[in-house]
Amino acid sequence: MSAPRPVLSRDLIVAAGLRILDAEGLDALSMRRVAQELGTGPASLYAHVENKEELLGLVYDEVMGEIRTSEPEPERWLEQLRELVMETFRVFGSHADIAKVALSTIPAGPNALRVGEAQLAIMLAGGVPPKVAALMVDRLGLYVCSDTYEGSRRAGGEDPASFTGELSGQIEEFCRSLPADRFPDLVAQVGNLVDARGVERFEFGLDLILRGLLSHVEAAGPTTKG
Repeated sequence: MSAPRPVLSRDLIVAAGLRILDAEGLDALSMRRVAQELGTGPASLYAHVENKEELLGLVYDEVMGEIRTSEPEPERWLEQLRELVMETFRVFGSHADIAKVALSTIPAGPNALRVGEAQLAIMLAGGVPPKVAALMVDRLGLYVCSDTYEGSRRAGGEDPASFTGELSGQIEEFCRSLPADRFPDLVAQVGNLVDARGVERFEFGLDLILRGLLSHVEAAGPTTKG
Protein backbone atom coordinates (compact mmCIF):
# COMPACT_ATOMS: atom_id res chain seq x y z
CA MET A 1 0.00 0.00 0.00
CA SER A 2 1.48 3.32 -1.05
CA ALA A 3 1.88 6.16 1.44
CA PRO A 4 -0.81 8.84 1.31
CA ARG A 5 0.07 11.85 -0.80
CA PRO A 6 0.87 14.96 1.32
CA VAL A 7 -1.82 17.62 1.36
CA LEU A 8 -0.94 20.27 -1.22
CA SER A 9 0.26 23.52 0.32
CA ARG A 10 2.26 26.61 -0.58
CA ASP A 11 5.28 25.23 1.27
CA LEU A 12 5.21 21.99 -0.73
CA ILE A 13 4.90 23.91 -3.99
CA VAL A 14 7.83 26.19 -3.13
CA ALA A 15 9.98 23.23 -2.07
CA ALA A 16 9.21 21.46 -5.35
CA GLY A 17 10.00 24.61 -7.31
CA LEU A 18 13.36 24.95 -5.60
CA ARG A 19 14.22 21.30 -6.29
CA ILE A 20 13.48 21.80 -9.98
CA LEU A 21 15.48 25.04 -10.09
CA ASP A 22 18.48 23.34 -8.51
CA ALA A 23 18.32 20.20 -10.64
CA GLU A 24 17.16 21.53 -14.01
CA GLY A 25 17.59 25.32 -14.03
CA LEU A 26 15.27 28.26 -14.41
CA ASP A 27 14.14 27.42 -17.94
CA ALA A 28 12.63 24.15 -16.69
CA LEU A 29 10.69 25.75 -13.85
CA SER A 30 7.01 26.17 -14.66
CA MET A 31 3.69 25.65 -12.93
CA ARG A 32 3.14 22.57 -15.08
CA ARG A 33 6.53 21.12 -14.17
CA VAL A 34 5.91 21.74 -10.45
CA ALA A 35 2.53 20.04 -10.72
CA GLN A 36 4.19 17.08 -12.40
CA GLU A 37 6.76 16.93 -9.60
CA LEU A 38 3.97 16.83 -7.02
CA GLY A 39 1.83 14.35 -8.94
CA THR A 40 -1.09 16.71 -9.46
CA GLY A 41 -2.58 18.96 -12.12
CA PRO A 42 -1.46 22.55 -12.75
CA ALA A 43 -4.90 23.92 -11.87
CA SER A 44 -4.57 22.66 -8.30
CA LEU A 45 -1.53 24.87 -7.73
CA TYR A 46 -3.39 28.11 -8.34
CA ALA A 47 -5.31 27.80 -5.09
CA HIS A 48 -1.98 28.35 -3.33
CA VAL A 49 0.23 30.28 -5.79
CA GLU A 50 -1.19 32.86 -8.17
CA ASN A 51 1.23 32.35 -11.07
CA LYS A 52 4.82 31.59 -12.00
CA GLU A 53 5.94 35.11 -11.10
CA GLU A 54 4.71 34.65 -7.53
CA LEU A 55 6.28 31.20 -7.40
CA LEU A 56 9.66 32.64 -8.39
CA GLY A 57 9.38 35.26 -5.68
CA LEU A 58 8.58 32.60 -3.10
CA VAL A 59 11.42 30.36 -4.24
CA TYR A 60 13.83 33.29 -4.10
CA ASP A 61 12.74 34.17 -0.59
CA GLU A 62 13.09 30.53 0.46
CA VAL A 63 16.74 30.68 -0.60
CA MET A 64 17.21 34.00 1.20
CA GLY A 65 16.02 32.22 4.33
CA GLU A 66 19.23 30.17 4.30
CA ILE A 67 21.36 33.28 4.82
CA ARG A 68 22.42 33.66 8.43
CA THR A 69 22.41 37.16 9.92
CA SER A 70 23.45 38.55 13.29
CA GLU A 71 23.02 41.67 15.40
CA PRO A 72 25.28 44.61 14.51
CA GLU A 73 28.67 44.82 16.20
CA PRO A 74 29.81 48.42 15.67
CA GLU A 75 33.47 47.76 16.51
CA ARG A 76 33.80 45.14 13.76
CA TRP A 77 31.13 46.34 11.37
CA LEU A 78 33.23 46.11 8.21
CA GLU A 79 34.31 42.55 8.95
CA GLN A 80 30.74 41.67 9.84
CA LEU A 81 29.41 43.10 6.58
CA ARG A 82 32.03 41.13 4.66
CA GLU A 83 30.98 37.94 6.43
CA LEU A 84 27.33 38.56 5.53
CA VAL A 85 28.14 39.17 1.85
CA MET A 86 30.31 36.05 1.73
CA GLU A 87 27.48 34.08 3.35
CA THR A 88 25.09 35.36 0.68
CA PHE A 89 27.56 34.42 -2.06
CA ARG A 90 27.87 30.91 -0.59
CA VAL A 91 24.10 30.41 -0.43
CA PHE A 92 23.52 31.75 -3.94
CA GLY A 93 26.30 29.58 -5.28
CA SER A 94 24.61 26.47 -3.89
CA HIS A 95 21.43 27.04 -5.93
CA ALA A 96 21.55 26.89 -9.71
CA ASP A 97 20.09 29.91 -11.49
CA ILE A 98 18.95 31.69 -8.31
CA ALA A 99 20.87 34.77 -9.49
CA LYS A 100 18.65 34.88 -12.59
CA VAL A 101 15.61 34.80 -10.35
CA ALA A 102 17.04 37.53 -8.13
CA LEU A 103 17.66 39.83 -11.08
CA SER A 104 14.01 39.63 -12.14
CA THR A 105 12.32 39.59 -8.72
CA ILE A 106 11.46 42.41 -6.31
CA PRO A 107 12.97 41.35 -2.95
CA ALA A 108 9.76 41.84 -0.99
CA GLY A 109 9.62 38.56 0.95
CA PRO A 110 10.29 38.40 4.70
CA ASN A 111 13.67 36.70 4.35
CA ALA A 112 14.93 39.12 1.71
CA LEU A 113 13.81 42.03 3.87
CA ARG A 114 15.55 40.47 6.88
CA VAL A 115 18.85 40.30 5.00
CA GLY A 116 18.50 43.83 3.66
CA GLU A 117 17.69 45.12 7.13
CA ALA A 118 20.73 43.31 8.55
CA GLN A 119 23.03 44.91 5.97
CA LEU A 120 21.66 48.38 6.68
CA ALA A 121 21.84 47.91 10.44
CA ILE A 122 25.49 46.83 10.27
CA MET A 123 26.50 49.77 8.09
CA LEU A 124 24.59 52.36 10.07
CA ALA A 125 26.05 51.02 13.32
CA GLY A 126 29.51 51.43 11.78
CA GLY A 127 28.94 55.07 10.88
CA VAL A 128 28.20 54.71 7.16
CA PRO A 129 26.17 57.73 6.00
CA PRO A 130 22.53 56.61 5.47
CA LYS A 131 22.42 57.47 1.76
CA VAL A 132 25.64 55.56 1.13
CA ALA A 133 24.41 52.59 3.18
CA ALA A 134 21.16 52.42 1.20
CA LEU A 135 23.00 52.54 -2.13
CA MET A 136 25.45 49.91 -0.94
CA VAL A 137 22.66 47.39 -0.24
CA ASP A 138 21.72 47.63 -3.91
CA ARG A 139 25.33 47.51 -5.16
CA LEU A 140 26.29 44.52 -3.00
CA GLY A 141 23.22 42.62 -4.18
CA LEU A 142 24.10 43.19 -7.82
CA TYR A 143 27.71 42.22 -7.22
CA VAL A 144 26.71 38.89 -5.66
CA CYS A 145 24.23 38.25 -8.46
CA SER A 146 26.71 38.98 -11.24
CA ASP A 147 29.26 36.48 -9.98
CA THR A 148 26.76 33.75 -9.19
CA TYR A 149 25.05 34.34 -12.54
CA GLU A 150 28.34 33.66 -14.29
CA GLY A 151 28.57 30.37 -12.40
CA SER A 152 25.00 29.46 -13.32
CA ARG A 153 25.92 29.56 -17.03
CA ARG A 154 27.83 26.29 -16.71
CA ALA A 155 26.32 23.17 -18.22
CA GLY A 156 23.91 21.26 -15.99
CA GLY A 157 25.76 19.24 -13.38
CA GLU A 158 29.18 20.61 -14.34
CA ASP A 159 31.43 21.46 -11.42
CA PRO A 160 31.76 25.27 -11.03
CA ALA A 161 35.55 25.02 -10.73
CA SER A 162 35.71 23.05 -13.97
CA PHE A 163 33.53 25.62 -15.71
CA THR A 164 35.59 28.62 -14.60
CA GLY A 165 38.79 26.76 -15.43
CA GLU A 166 37.57 26.05 -18.94
CA LEU A 167 36.42 29.65 -19.38
CA SER A 168 39.75 30.98 -18.15
CA GLY A 169 41.54 28.68 -20.56
CA GLN A 170 39.51 30.04 -23.46
CA ILE A 171 40.24 33.63 -22.43
CA GLU A 172 43.95 32.88 -22.08
CA GLU A 173 44.12 31.18 -25.46
CA PHE A 174 42.34 34.09 -27.11
CA CYS A 175 44.55 36.74 -25.52
CA ARG A 176 47.75 34.89 -26.40
CA SER A 177 46.60 34.79 -30.01
CA LEU A 178 46.33 38.58 -30.19
CA PRO A 179 49.02 40.51 -32.10
CA ALA A 180 51.49 41.64 -29.45
CA ASP A 181 52.35 44.82 -31.33
CA ARG A 182 48.76 46.06 -31.03
CA PHE A 183 47.88 44.66 -27.59
CA PRO A 184 51.19 44.34 -25.76
CA ASP A 185 49.81 44.62 -22.25
CA LEU A 186 46.92 42.19 -22.76
CA VAL A 187 49.30 39.60 -24.14
CA ALA A 188 51.91 40.19 -21.43
CA GLN A 189 49.45 40.18 -18.54
CA VAL A 190 47.16 37.35 -19.65
CA GLY A 191 48.51 35.08 -16.91
CA ASN A 192 47.54 37.60 -14.23
CA LEU A 193 44.21 38.19 -15.96
CA VAL A 194 43.05 34.60 -15.63
CA ASP A 195 45.03 33.46 -12.60
CA ALA A 196 42.39 34.16 -9.92
CA ARG A 197 39.17 32.12 -10.06
CA GLY A 198 35.94 31.58 -8.19
CA VAL A 199 35.95 32.69 -4.57
CA GLU A 200 39.34 34.39 -4.93
CA ARG A 201 38.01 36.64 -7.69
CA PHE A 202 34.87 37.40 -5.70
CA GLU A 203 36.80 38.29 -2.56
CA PHE A 204 39.16 40.55 -4.51
CA GLY A 205 36.27 42.58 -5.89
CA LEU A 206 34.40 42.60 -2.58
CA ASP A 207 37.42 43.94 -0.73
CA LEU A 208 37.77 46.76 -3.25
CA ILE A 209 34.11 47.67 -2.72
CA LEU A 210 34.45 47.59 1.06
CA ARG A 211 37.55 49.80 0.97
CA GLY A 212 35.53 52.33 -0.96
CA LEU A 213 32.73 52.07 1.57
CA LEU A 214 35.18 52.61 4.44
CA SER A 215 36.42 55.79 2.78
CA HIS A 216 32.92 57.27 3.16
CA VAL A 217 32.99 56.57 6.89
CA GLU A 218 36.43 58.10 7.25
CA ALA A 219 35.38 61.17 5.26
CA ALA A 220 32.18 61.64 7.30
CA GLY A 221 34.03 61.50 10.62
CA PRO A 222 32.74 60.29 13.98
CA THR A 223 29.67 62.53 14.12
CA THR A 224 27.52 60.17 11.99
CA LYS A 225 28.06 57.17 14.27
CA GLY A 226 25.51 55.91 16.72
